[in-house]
Amino acid sequence: MNLELFGIDKQTQKFCEEIENTLQETFADIDKTMHYNGAKVLYAMQKNRLSDIHFAATTGYGYNDLGREVIEAIYADIFHAETALVRPQLMSGTHALTVALFGNLRPGDELLSPVGKPYDTLHGVIGITKTNGSLKEFGVTYKQVELLEDFSFDYEAIKQAITPKTKMVTIQRSKGYSYRPTFSVEQIGELISFIKDIRSDIICMVDNCYGEFVSTIEPSDVGADLVVGSLIKNIGGGLAPTGGYIVGKEEYVENSAMRLTAPGLGKEVGATLGLNQPVLQGLFLAPEVVANALKGAIFASAIFEKLGFDVMPTSKEKRHDIIQAINMNNPENIIAFCEGIQKGAPVDSFVVPEPWAMPGYDSDVIMAAGAFIQGASIELSADAPIKPPYTVFFQGGLTHYHARIGMIIAVQTMKDKGLIKF
Repeated sequence: MNLELFGIDKQTQKFCEEIENTLQETFADIDKTMHYNGAKVLYAMQKNRLSDIHFAATTGYGYNDLGREVIEAIYADIFHAETALVRPQLMSGTHALTVALFGNLRPGDELLSPVGKPYDTLHGVIGITKTNGSLKEFGVTYKQVELLEDFSFDYEAIKQAITPKTKMVTIQRSKGYSYRPTFSVEQIGELISFIKDIRSDIICMVDNCYGEFVSTIEPSDVGADLVVGSLIKNIGGGLAPTGGYIVGKEEYVENSAMRLTAPGLGKEVGATLGLNQPVLQGLFLAPEVVANALKGAIFASAIFEKLGFDVMPTSKEKRHDIIQAINMNNPENIIAFCEGIQKGAPVDSFVVPEPWAMPGYDSDVIMAAGAFIQGASIELSADAPIKPPYTVFFQGGLTHYHARIGMIIAVQTMKDKGLIKF
């Protein structure tokens, strides 16, 4: 397989290939979902009469940007939503969530997370961590309900937590830096239904990062009022150079647009600066890119299961996002694993990642990502907070071959350091 180019010895190659041979049935199921979602994307582009005129750049205010309007119509159709806001001015998933929160919450409102504490970078946004400009500073209160020991929803506690002040519920689909299963779309639908039965006017927002196209349905198909994500994760297909999306009910998406631009302007402004074509082409490729990333995650899970590590999910479990969590037991294993992922990158393969105090995190964090798009975690990457239980989070891989090679190099790196044995 030409792996000798990367310093892979025959023992490692044989070990990994034997594991990979057991996964072909699982990979075939991933391909079925890919074909379904690929057809959904293609149909949405055809329905909205996508043409090369929509690739043209706009500048300045961006009035009458035909491509921008078509992109948002395509996204709305894919998500079966009323409307969409898809913009390069949304700089990240955290920013898109921030825009949706500030756009729809007012002083005196309360935000509820029924799935425990959200991802670290939202702590400052909400005011869990004291930060200038947080929701808390603007008089928006926050409460959360922890998951039960089996990671299921604590419905009784959620019911007790909902008050007349509760304006919005935020549901993080993916695990973030928590060692818990990712929620399925069906589970999210059950939670939304429960909340709506208590108060139908509560806005239910889902952080969909890392989840797009993993299933044949999205949270908007099961009652979510807002679904939010990043274009440099799944749905950008590795080609979108920046951006985020907010899809859902027209009222709530428009409120978000007023926050992104200015009250009274909303979705009418925002130049796309020639980025429509990579955003659209990335979307077109995204179902297959997500399938490739899933195969890489399953491969990683199977390898580290065999090596005796605790993994979530296991290689046989149904997937609900592209992230693979592996409990590495100690900092040395984490660092060696991330060094291996970095060695397998097409960009900056010569760089050695080191833990550092990243803004927004409560411990040192190590990140391995040799990506064409800075921070694009749909590209092969791994990151971990350096704290017990020393869990590394592995995700991405634009192609199956790269996800595969990157994982094998990580295994070889750990073997060379004497950290694992076959």
